[in-house]
Amino acid sequence: MGLPAGGGAEQLILGLLEERLAARGEGNCWGRWPPEDTAATEARGVIRVEDLISRSRKQHLHYRLARICVDRRGFVNALTWRSHCMFGFIELEVAMGLTRKSQGRWIWERSMENEPSYYRGLFRPELMRAYTSLVKQTKLLQLTLHFNARRCTFGGSSSSYPSSFAAWNFQRSVHESGKMTDNKVETIEDLERKKKKEEKAKEKELKKLKAAEKAAKAKLAQQDGNTTKKSAKKNVKRDVGEENPEDYIDPETTIGEKKRLSPQMAKQYNPSAVEKSWYEWWEKSDFFVADNNSSKPASVIVLPPPNVTGALHIGHALTAAIQDTIIRWKRMSGYNALWVPGMDHAGIATQVVVEKKLMRERHLTRHDLGRDKFVAEVWKWKEEYGGTILKQERRLGASLDWSRECFTMDEKRSRAVTEAFVRLYKEGLLYRDIRLVNWDCVLRTAISDIEVDYVEINERTLLSVPQYEHPVEFGVLTSFAYPLEGDLGEIVIATTRVETMLGDTAIAIHPDDKRYSHLHGKYAIHPFNGRRLPIICDAILVDPSFGTGAVKITPAHDPNDFEVGKRHNLEFINIFTDDGKINSNGGSEFIGMLRFEARQAVTEALKKKELYRGAKDNEMRLGLCSRTKDVIEPLIKPQWYVNCSSMAKEALDVVIDDNKRKLEILPKQYVADWKRWLENIRDWCISRQLWWGHRVPAWYVTLEDDKLTELGAYDDHWVVARDEQEAQVEAATRFSGKKFQLCQDPDVLDTWFSSGLFPLSVLGWPDETVDLRTFYPTSVLETGHDILFFWVARMVMLGMKLGGDVPFRQVYLHPMIRDAHGRKMSKSLGNVVDPLEVINGISLDGLHKRLEDGNLDPKELAVAKAGQSKDFPNGIAECGADALRFALVSYTAQSDKINLDILRVVGYRQWCNKLWNAVRFAMSKLGEDYVPPETLSLETMPFSCKWILSVLNRAISKTVSSLNSYEFSDATTAVYSWWQYQFCDVFIEAVKPYFVGDDSLYASERCASRYVLWVCLDNGLRLLHPFMPFVTEELWQRLPSPKGLKRMESIMISDYPSPVEHWTDERVELEMDLVDSTVKCLRSLRAGVLTKQKNEKLPAYAYCQTEEVCEIIKSHKLDIVTLATLSSLEVLFSGRDDAPSKCAFENVNENLKVYLKVQGNLNAEVEREKIQSKMEEIQKQQERLKQAMSVTGYEQKVPLRIQEENANKLAKLIQEFEFFQSENVRIEAEMKEQ
Repeated sequence: MGLPAGGGAEQLILGLLEERLAARGEGNCWGRWPPEDTAATEARGVIRVEDLISRSRKQHLHYRLARICVDRRGFVNALTWRSHCMFGFIELEVAMGLTRKSQGRWIWERSMENEPSYYRGLFRPELMRAYTSLVKQTKLLQLTLHFNARRCTFGGSSSSYPSSFAAWNFQRSVHESGKMTDNKVETIEDLERKKKKEEKAKEKELKKLKAAEKAAKAKLAQQDGNTTKKSAKKNVKRDVGEENPEDYIDPETTIGEKKRLSPQMAKQYNPSAVEKSWYEWWEKSDFFVADNNSSKPASVIVLPPPNVTGALHIGHALTAAIQDTIIRWKRMSGYNALWVPGMDHAGIATQVVVEKKLMRERHLTRHDLGRDKFVAEVWKWKEEYGGTILKQERRLGASLDWSRECFTMDEKRSRAVTEAFVRLYKEGLLYRDIRLVNWDCVLRTAISDIEVDYVEINERTLLSVPQYEHPVEFGVLTSFAYPLEGDLGEIVIATTRVETMLGDTAIAIHPDDKRYSHLHGKYAIHPFNGRRLPIICDAILVDPSFGTGAVKITPAHDPNDFEVGKRHNLEFINIFTDDGKINSNGGSEFIGMLRFEARQAVTEALKKKELYRGAKDNEMRLGLCSRTKDVIEPLIKPQWYVNCSSMAKEALDVVIDDNKRKLEILPKQYVADWKRWLENIRDWCISRQLWWGHRVPAWYVTLEDDKLTELGAYDDHWVVARDEQEAQVEAATRFSGKKFQLCQDPDVLDTWFSSGLFPLSVLGWPDETVDLRTFYPTSVLETGHDILFFWVARMVMLGMKLGGDVPFRQVYLHPMIRDAHGRKMSKSLGNVVDPLEVINGISLDGLHKRLEDGNLDPKELAVAKAGQSKDFPNGIAECGADALRFALVSYTAQSDKINLDILRVVGYRQWCNKLWNAVRFAMSKLGEDYVPPETLSLETMPFSCKWILSVLNRAISKTVSSLNSYEFSDATTAVYSWWQYQFCDVFIEAVKPYFVGDDSLYASERCASRYVLWVCLDNGLRLLHPFMPFVTEELWQRLPSPKGLKRMESIMISDYPSPVEHWTDERVELEMDLVDSTVKCLRSLRAGVLTKQKNEKLPAYAYCQTEEVCEIIKSHKLDIVTLATLSSLEVLFSGRDDAPSKCAFENVNENLKVYLKVQGNLNAEVEREKIQSKMEEIQKQQERLKQAMSVTGYEQKVPLRIQEENANKLAKLIQEFEFFQSENVRIEAEMKEQ
């Protein structure tokens, strides 16, 4: 389905333009704007109404001309074609106008990135290309394809999304200001009544002006005089005042006290007003504090401690939203809920940030300051940004137990780190060794294997490397010759790192390679230092078929060569300094050169000695530091290591061994990653050559008679202790009677070592605290899948070893957030989103200012600003914490990545307004003095009340089961769907007739409806609370308390809803499904025939095939008439009544058809086209189903249940086809009569 490319509507418009151009002899119909006069405008190709009407009659278009909009002179401004389909109807609107050819550009905005596949099937790429082509050829002002249906029904199931995600838009910026010209348009029918309407419009405008004046005066009266402050705030926010008029303002509330609410609800939802004061009251009331002496079952979450490297980003907000949803739900479900907050010192990350800050602001390095002063600077940074992080977590509504707040470098956590190090050392699991490490020459520290990112290089490639002014070339294999000793000639080798030949100590060949059999036991001579290089045989390393079959061996700078060096007892020569320069071992000719400068220098020196043999492209993997992007240099360094073999085996068993399973990882897909990593684990290098972090609790003992006094010269001179005093005792015992000096290791521990202890240390370990006994192991760890190995695996290993049990029972790994384009969020791209900017709103200038106040260098700043201008041209609208939280949690179904579109958050902010208005309506019907009864019999309730309670039960069950299985997106869908589509769209509308006037006819229904409204609000708000804590608290506090029962003080400590068994009524739900389907069909018919008076009520008919359906429709006539906006509904039975004539019709199902009486003449030709289109679609479905049922082995292989379902589907399709066939005959007969 869709517009045929190059035909239909396109040909209509293009054909008319071509005719105009041919008639006028004009080469360019667009000319200047504004036109000099009407005649000139007409000459340039503006199409008149009569031309369009004439043309549309001549052409048989799939899309019929539905509406023509004209300006006051009768020229066309816009056209609308409409096509009916199974989803409702689709409209193609084409707005036309004059513009200069050279101005503006076309922007194709797609808001469908994260929507269901059926949207993508409907709006196919080839159709989009056709529309783009149309736009470019005709220079049309605007083209929009609307999916104009509130709900889409597929095989009985329904789904819905905010309206901002249900349209494809092509927009054109036609003026330098970038704003769209906004022309008032009118229909042809409007023109006939133009004079009368103009008078009415003037009267209406006058009333509006008076109302605006009155509102302005009222607003001025409410202002407190602080105009300057408010206007400054408006500059930061995006027209927040206009979006959120505060018609009823809550009285001021003292900080920490329960919020004072205005007697009347505001007419519109205002997130900043609603979310004010509640958090301070919650916190002061100790609602977040867990009792370690409680008899309730514990539910514990440890917040992954955010780094002290700046403010929280949107990824942290996702973590907070998910975890707070869990903890609020558990707290309301009767658990002793504890959520522990903390911050991580983030060793490398924090040191890098502070070093950049020092260089930018004071042109100092950390070495200029010295260790103590530099560490003091980092503590200042922590105090400044730690406060920002805590403020943001509070603003998000995170119900953390702040009485247990901690920092990974506070006194208690530092003591836990030291204790863990000492215990592991004494158990023989922690040791010091000299090995090859991943060295970062910028940070001058070792980093772990999982902190190295690898890039694939397929050919010669230039990359920017820190410390280098110009890009460095990689992907080159350089060949050179080593002269052989004793006039044996030369041996050619090839390498991608020619500079490391300065540290070569051997040349390896394969023992079976006959080309080099005469060189066994011989030597090559190093051309720069004369060193004799033994030619060794190594079958493990050397592949005779690769390159020349000879391999240079540099044991100190290559992992494979390191192993060869150990096997053959070779010399290990380090040629690099810690900052990546050639040291004295590299020779005087190259000393002091940066390593990649030395690469070029060595190549040139080889050429001079006539030993260079050429270079060629080479595929390779290049390791980069994940933080600095420096090229990793393998260096030999003494480091501290943790032997992980036995701990990894235990961590693996508790996940995959049925007899030892204690830990569940969700989603299940990550279990395979867990297994692969732990089965191939290496010993963990935990020391870092940094200044910020936990100092290694090891002291080097220098004896008075030691010949070597360098730190670490003797491996057996290290003592490990909890403090220096204990180290003195240990050293005195080991070196009894000798004089010595102690020097603590200057290195610090890997950040992940202290973080790996976090579930233990936050609860008081190594002390036997009440918290540790009550809350360990914790319940669930919720975090991003990117740190499954960095953090999760290490917590499990250390928790089991030191705590005696797994640190948590479940692990839930959430997706990683990307921007709307799928890009990783990066400060340098300008696409990092601050949660507060989404909550409060911010202008584009405000976004730019945030970047300017940050840590970016000038080049990065320019790129980041450009990125912000593209993504947020109008800034970010105020959304509030509730909308942000709900949007983030609802995104969690998207596999391992979330492409965050801020418009989706805006959509949920608008939904909050709908929620607000629904409660406001309900409260108006309850009345001020309403006291809900303790209970009310279901038997006395009207049908709609029974139905809403039954589906509420279903929503509660689905939400709870989804939360139990951590399917958060399903939980949000269940809550959202009940509120939006069942309570707001159906129930509220269905009960409105009961409250019209004070008719005693509906007294019983009115009483029941009031009670059910209250029950729905009470349960619905509690159901929604974990996702949207602020708005639910505000609305719940306005509800009256039930008779004879005392409510809890806050919604957050009230009970979470649970299903009420006697509410469930499947028969009522089935009947409402039929009513709902009937209403949808009637609404679709109304939308198709009412082009003017959209609210006009028309009579309708229900044509039933069975007596049972007749009875159902008759018993719910009032609901159908109300929901479908009908003037009347007559129920007909096919066994005794004829189908109505001259009506628009729709097929509800095989047993029910609906007809809508159309005022005036029905366009029979259009109705026939609609019928034929549906018949074609039904035939296609029949053919597909018959084809599936006729495949070989269908009866033997396909389950009987599926066969029965297919047979029923086919029978229904045949029956449906027959109905449309009979309607087609009837329509054709009516056409002949005309």
